[in-house]
Amino acid sequence: MFIKEFEIRWSDIDANGHLANSAYINFMSHTRMSFFTDYGFSLNEMVSHNLGPVMFYENIYYFKESFIGKPVKVSLQLSGLSENGKFFRFTHNFYNDKGDNLATCEVLGAFISLKTRQLCDLPKDLLKLADKFPRSEDFKILTKEDTRSHGKRPVPLVQ
Repeated sequence: MFIKEFEIRWSDIDANGHLANSAYINFMSHTRMSFFTDYGFSLNEMVSHNLGPVMFYENIYYFKESFIGKPVKVSLQLSGLSENGKFFRFTHNFYNDKGDNLATCEVLGAFISLKTRQLCDLPKDLLKLADKFPRSEDFKILTKEDTRSHGKRPVPLVQ
């Protein structure tokens, strides 16, 4: 399990004085990029392969409040990866300094080509690095169908 620690700052709280939902998103993003860097997927490495990560969804369940000045730990585990590395799913958990689980989140994403802006497979050398990612107990080999499992589709605005 990969863990990144943060301190909740003034800019991380909402009108209720607790950790804002937007801060959860920011902390997870920072955790993922730190994770990628630690596992050889630095931003420079991704750019050298002309690829970048994109998110399809971030589904958060909140359990307990956290407040300004308090430490929060954000964990990350790989809970899904397609055979070609195109699609990935991570599970994040948030913990306070007592180890209480504050929230959990499942994120689903993919890699895109920075040139074509289309989804792309991971290059073989990066796919080998992904084999070393810490995996959750419920890890699954993902398929394209898993990316549409919630049945959500774009709906145009009709005026």
